[in-house]
Amino acid sequence: MAFTMCKGEGPKSTIPKYEEHVFVVNIVDNPEKLKEYLTYHSHVWPEVEAGFKKAGYERIALYRFDKLIVMTVSVPEGANLDQMGKLAESYSPKCAEWNALMNTYQQGVSGTEAGQKWAETKLFYQFKRR
Repeated sequence: MAFTMCKGEGPKSTIPKYEEHVFVVNIVDNPEKLKEYLTYHSHVWPEVEAGFKKAGYERIALYRFDKLIVMTVSVPEGANLDQMGKLAESYSPKCAEWNALMNTYQQGVSGTEAGQKWAETKLFYQFKRR
């Protein structure tokens, strides 16, 4: 069996393209609050993760150094993060409850505006083998 393609037509890729965003936040300066925050994240509520799936997040990862939290978020290329966040939170009242609870543990890093917690970082250097 032979397959032929019209000139200029290539195979269509069905593999979605994703982009990564990186955010930072501090945990309030209280060792007990940090411990609680980490405990919550060792058992993230199922509704929260179901909301992430509904919204289309590919990957969310949290990293920590002392009270600094770094979050990487992999989303479809060109996605609107605000809309995705609202969609995730709309999955269940437990999602909004989780966000409100986590907000009590977080404070903005130096340079954020009053009331701002998470700040998106800007890529300024990258090495790629290819």
